[in-house]
Amino acid sequence: MVEYWDLYDSERRTLGRTHQRGIPLEEGTYHVVVAVWTVNSEGKLLTTLRSPEKELYPGLWENTSGSALSGESSREAALRELEEETGITVTDEQGEFLGTAQKAASFVDIYLVSLKEGEDVVHLQEGETIDWRWVTLSELDEMFESGLLAFPLSYQFSHFRTIIEERWHG
Repeated sequence: MVEYWDLYDSERRTLGRTHQRGIPLEEGTYHVVVAVWTVNSEGKLLTTLRSPEKELYPGLWENTSGSALSGESSREAALRELEEETGITVTDEQGEFLGTAQKAASFVDIYLVSLKEGEDVVHLQEGETIDWRWVTLSELDEMFESGLLAFPLSYQFSHFRTIIEERWHG
């Protein structure tokens, strides 16, 4: 299935056109990517292990992420990606927007999803991930220091760790 993304300028103003995934983006154009930090009722964060067949970051741990499809809001994309990649379905109210990180060709919108007891059963998406685990912040710190996290997750973790920790302990 071919994916299309809405395009934006560097100020996140819509350009009124779409882009087909897999084709290099024009310089100065951006698309929206979402990243979801999922915390269970025990206060642990969900990480998934990327398939060794993946072109980018094979065999490294990550959080749920993906691109917003054309016509889809950032929040809709975050909840869709969470369901597609993990089988976890949540309500809109369970997702909290933390902020945006601007990268070379994307705006990465970061969300924190808090699960209720019993909502943390994971069903992996075939071809995307091969394992999963719930980790504490200190375990995630160790994974970060050991180079076991895919770069996008490492970047988000370093920039949004304080916010995540505040929400976690709040």
